[in-house]
Amino acid sequence: MGFTRAELEAFRDGTLPDLVGPDLRLLLVGINPGLLTVAVQTHFGRPGNRFYPALLRAGIIDRPIDVAGGTSDADDAYLTGRGLGITNLVARGTARADELTAAELVAGAAVLADKVARLAPKVVAVLGITAYRTAFRRPRAVAGRQPEELAGAQLWVLPNPSGLNAHETPDSLAAAYREAAVAAGVVPGIPPGEKALEEQTGGSLLSPG
Repeated sequence: MGFTRAELEAFRDGTLPDLVGPDLRLLLVGINPGLLTVAVQTHFGRPGNRFYPALLRAGIIDRPIDVAGGTSDADDAYLTGRGLGITNLVARGTARADELTAAELVAGAAVLADKVARLAPKVVAVLGITAYRTAFRRPRAVAGRQPEELAGAQLWVLPNPSGLNAHETPDSLAAAYREAAVAAGVVPGIPPGEKALEEQTGGSLLSPG
């Protein structure tokens, strides 16, 4: 499904519903939806985005998700059935995340905290360190698990999967996402013996992409 630039502009400031299910363990938080994402009503709905390939490479999902034209009801049920949920810091769609104001991000963090209190995931993972620092007023925050919780959930900051985040590779995205998924109980941790072997060999036990 193709859209012209003018057609995509019609989706500016549009929204899409959160993807959550009854067994929510890992809530993944984007910055805000892009115009194509709103158009196809699918989180991370741009085909070139590395979000779903990173989940696959990390072993968080075990089959590809095709976002061309939007995900199916079966895809959504598959994701929520694995304990995954997806939302955004800011609901409104823009062409680029840098169109958001700091006030919008701060307000979005408060909305997210209320949402987490209601949904009760084990882990919340914000995908984007710069947006996190602004939204949560933590200018010196570093990626990974944060020292504070959010409404009773572990709070993590992970790399944004956008192709604009060019210094991240498919392997680095997968490794970061898997860490949070292990903490959430979505995927099992590497047994101690295998972890020691991985460290000795410098290899990777991630699922192949």
